Amino acid sequence: TRWFSVIVRAVFDAASDTTGVAAQRLGALERAGMVLEDWHTARARRIETELQSVLRDVREAVEDWLRMRQRADAYARAVERNGWDGQWYRRAYYDDGTPMGSAQNDECRIDAIAQSWSVISGAAPAARQQQAMAALEQHLVDDDARIVRLLTPAFDRTDHDPGYIKGYLPGVRENGAQYTHAALWSVLATARLGRADRAFELFQMINPLTRTDTAEAVDVYKVEPYVIAADVYAAKHQLGRGGWTWYTGSASWLYRIGLETILGFVKVGNTLRIDPCAPAAWPEYRLQYRYGDSTYLLSVVSAAQGQPGRTILDGRVVEGGVIQLIDDGATHKVHCERVR
Repeated sequence: TRWFSVIVRAVFDAASDTTGVAAQRLGALERAGMVLEDWHTARARRIETELQSVLRDVREAVEDWLRMRQRADAYARAVERNGWDGQWYRRAYYDDGTPMGSAQNDECRIDAIAQSWSVISGAAPAARQQQAMAALEQHLVDDDARIVRLLTPAFDRTDHDPGYIKGYLPGVRENGAQYTHAALWSVLATARLGRADRAFELFQMINPLTRTDTAEAVDVYKVEPYVIAADVYAAKHQLGRGGWTWYTGSASWLYRIGLETILGFVKVGNTLRIDPCAPAAWPEYRLQYRYGDSTYLLSVVSAAQGQPGRTILDGRVVEGGVIQLIDDGATHKVHCERVR
């Protein structure tokens, strides 16, 4: 606010400055008037009015931002106060105050979403993010069956009513199976913690191509290898079987996490930056991207040990690593060196 007031006064003073030879002579008696000065004064007052309007808008925007940030911080404090279970975050509370997703529960002791979103939201303390994701790995990831459960143990005989989820058999869909939305959020959270190799391992567990690479695997998975399954069963005699396919929105999450998070292809408007979380063992990977009539050929390699990453567009280093995309019909070469 203070700086805006200074700007307004400076503009007003500048616009009102009618000094000059004629002005000095006319103003000698301090009674003369000038049309030019009136025009300047009128213009300055209008500018001042416009700037004050902007100032009000900025002040209101700042107040709104502060109010929303305070509310967001209050939510985060409430989660830390009431949602932390000691080793992971609880999922919810029943109407009678009984927690869901707590170590004290016989069913649904831990839920994946509360853990992954503690990281994705950025709202949880860093130490608890690590602890929550370690609990997710320990209790919900089955490396042998290659599934990431939504929750465990499944709902079955609880007296509480968690909703329609209990209508599914234990180990089917949301009721203790791999629910692919949540599984992919686990991949995203793992990548956000900088665990690139593990994030890719989890991604490959979900990738339907890797679930159908042998005749034996096809016999277990049973559904199409070229679309995403909304869920993968964890029931004892159906372990690893694919559920509903084709219509799931988790397909878009798989695409985005693979492209934007692991490969690091981040496009915002007409800008592009490469910020990968790819496995350390990958010496290089390449992408081809069409932007209008232009083609961008991207190669991403590991930078030399101890060297910073950099982005080179058509032979020139891009400061800040943000590429301005141009639809000029040409082919552009992008070389990115990622930090190991």
